[in-house]
Amino acid sequence: MGARAGAGRGQLFLRSLLFLLLAGPPAPRPAGGQLRYAVPEELEHGAFVANLGEDLGLDVSSLSARRFRIVSRAGARQHLEVNLENGILFVNERIDREEVCEAGGTCLLHLQLLIESPLELYRVEVEVLDINDHAPTFPWQEYVLEVAESAVLGARFPLESAQDPDVGTNSVHTYRLSSNGFFSLEVQTRSDASKFAELVLERALDREQQRVHRLLLTALDGGVPERSGTAHILVTVLDANDNVPAFDQPSYGVSLPEDAPAGTLVIQLNATDPDEGTNGEIEYSFSGHAPPRVRELFHVEPRSGQVLLKGPLDYERASVHELYVQAKDRGPSAVAVHCRVLVHLLDVNDNAPEVTLTSVSTPVLEDAPPGTVIAVISVLDRDSGDNGRVSCEVGPDVPFELRSSFRNYYTLVTTQALDREVVPEYNVSITARDMGSPALLTRSTLTVPVSDVNDNAPRFLQPSYSVYVMENNAPGASICSVSALDPDCQQNAYLSYSIADGHIHGMPVGTYVSINSDSGHMYALRSLDYEQIRNFQIQVQAQDAGFPPLSANVTVHIFVLDQNDNAPVIVSPLPRNGSVATELVPRSAGPGYLVGTVSAVDADAGLNSRLSYQLLQATDFTLFSLAPDTGELRTLRSFLEQDATRQRLVVQVRDGGQPALSATVSLLLSVVETMPQTLSDFSEFSLPPETSSSSPLTLYLLVSLGSISFTFLLAILILTAIRCHGERHSRQSDGCSPPCCHCCPGSRLSPDGLKTSNLTAQPPAGTTATTRLDVPGGGPPGYCYKVCLGPESAQSDFMFLKPCSPPRNNEKDPGKWSQAGQHLQVSKQIKQPNTDWLPPSTQRPALKRYQSQHCGTRGSGWKGDVEVVSNAALN
Repeated sequence: MGARAGAGRGQLFLRSLLFLLLAGPPAPRPAGGQLRYAVPEELEHGAFVANLGEDLGLDVSSLSARRFRIVSRAGARQHLEVNLENGILFVNERIDREEVCEAGGTCLLHLQLLIESPLELYRVEVEVLDINDHAPTFPWQEYVLEVAESAVLGARFPLESAQDPDVGTNSVHTYRLSSNGFFSLEVQTRSDASKFAELVLERALDREQQRVHRLLLTALDGGVPERSGTAHILVTVLDANDNVPAFDQPSYGVSLPEDAPAGTLVIQLNATDPDEGTNGEIEYSFSGHAPPRVRELFHVEPRSGQVLLKGPLDYERASVHELYVQAKDRGPSAVAVHCRVLVHLLDVNDNAPEVTLTSVSTPVLEDAPPGTVIAVISVLDRDSGDNGRVSCEVGPDVPFELRSSFRNYYTLVTTQALDREVVPEYNVSITARDMGSPALLTRSTLTVPVSDVNDNAPRFLQPSYSVYVMENNAPGASICSVSALDPDCQQNAYLSYSIADGHIHGMPVGTYVSINSDSGHMYALRSLDYEQIRNFQIQVQAQDAGFPPLSANVTVHIFVLDQNDNAPVIVSPLPRNGSVATELVPRSAGPGYLVGTVSAVDADAGLNSRLSYQLLQATDFTLFSLAPDTGELRTLRSFLEQDATRQRLVVQVRDGGQPALSATVSLLLSVVETMPQTLSDFSEFSLPPETSSSSPLTLYLLVSLGSISFTFLLAILILTAIRCHGERHSRQSDGCSPPCCHCCPGSRLSPDGLKTSNLTAQPPAGTTATTRLDVPGGGPPGYCYKVCLGPESAQSDFMFLKPCSPPRNNEKDPGKWSQAGQHLQVSKQIKQPNTDWLPPSTQRPALKRYQSQHCGTRGSGWKGDVEVVSNAALN
């Protein structure tokens, strides 16, 4: 069997090769704007069909990259395939025309070819040509034909037809009958061009002479080479039943909807036989050559002649069914007669459209331009006419539309710009609806995810941040956190934080604060000091990881909060040479006599710098009082004889912080009968120059201010020298001593003020000038005042010999505790005082002197008749 099957396949291959050689190479034939080829069936795998790359004008080298392929429905057999290396269409598996196309006629394979980048669709039809690969066959190998001996000459007896699945010339072409002396063969042609044979009685039969006749019927097809099939016919001669049934008409036609249920009456056949008895009883049945498909679908009632529907009909599979029904009486030597019934099926809209996604390009970028192809969609309706015409549409409220490229082929394209942050994914509902009545529809949902593009910059949660940090914070402590959002996704939404370059007080901002690039937490890198820096701002940048990266900035305002970390600093009086401060008080001083003013400064701010003064210890608490707000030390009563001549006081200065910080100073007051011409410890002090500024700008300002101050003091000295020279001549007439810097001892002050004065300016290296003023007339010795320029003074207007109001208590002897040529030294570690709270007017001169870089603007905290002050200090 295996050898025989192999020989059969070899003969089949040779016949196919012969067919190709005779027919020539298949040439493309355009049909309705598409390519059409012809290929014989039963070719082996790999057989050449056509060169699609050449016929379609495609670049063969790019077929693989552009995914050139044949698109077929799911589950369909792939008979043909394309070689992507050379663009040749070849046979992928054996094609059996009789299996692919059950019905006769032209057998076409419809191919849809798809190529991408850009997306193109081609339609190709391949006609499967029939080869003579099937021999005619009869339903049975032996037929029994009963013929009455009374049959007349020329009687015809239809024979069973042979079946050949091939078509055209390869189907049954003719019949031959073996030679005999009674019957001849006549071949008839049906309306569908098929052949069938009839036996024709040529000579009268005589049952008594020959009861049985054996004949050989051969069916031949028209193929090359010719094939044939045989059947044996056994003719039995019967006694006479000389009438045969007869149908009303030889052919019937009926129409039947394809959705007719089983049991439906197709047609009522009627045949008559004039014989009587069993010779006249007729039985109906399908003829022997009725195809199996007909027997599956229809049933003939033997006695009634009703043709009933047995199985489901399908218009799309076969629109016409041809039934051959025979009628035969029950008498002896019954002869069967045949009729043809054509059942035309009426199409019913019983097939919903089929939606197939041929090619899908997802996800789609959100910046894809309108008109971008998302998918290629094919729709198919197996019905015919209006029932097979399909319209396709997408659901509303989606930025997509369908465009028809070929019949029943659509492309899904975008209609507008997409935004993933608004809609990250679309469920596109595709509805295919036919034109039948009632219409059938199919809905298919296509999920189109939108791919993210870095089109959104980060956005901070606040337009700006304000951070309050207590001074003296621990380095490395977290001070705040900034946060930003990016509506993009994945790496486009991954944010990193950084601090923009900049400087704070001349130092890079990176030396003050740092930021965690992932979390946005900010940390102080150094301990902040409110007295050095009160607030600053930095720029924080949030940048995503997209390409190109996008960023946003936010301003972070950092405010340093004050702590009470600076104790008050007493600037007046200061002890001399490490001992207590000594002051002289005239025994003649009455109640309310101003002994002096204790002045202090505090570098803190607010309540932390609000100072209060308190007398902690005293030799006699009944003798002195200290103003808690101003620090003025005054007498409570007049001195008595029993009062000690040396009074020791301890003054405490306390700030308003929590906890409060304080400083103390010890005073030694000596009660004297007359006041010497020396400066008190209350009046004269000087501050050392501040350490050189770290900023070059500050150095330039100091040099400029020093130059201006020196020039201004030089002008004052020249003016003073001129005035002293003029006054010297007037004193000589009164017997005054010649020195210009000392007044005559016998001169007296007029009630309106001093009329003469001698000033000696001795400007040191800086802006401090010491002026000595001798007041004549029985008063105490002359006083020495300091003339200083503060760096904040834009102009300095000095007033010489300021007129005074009538003295109160001891104010008639101004500056009596001042000591000439003495400068109080203040520690260089004292911080600049806070200006948020201004001290009383009585302490402002001392405060201004302390704030100056070189010296103060007033010479004494004591009120006198002669003052040398600066407008800047008064303001």
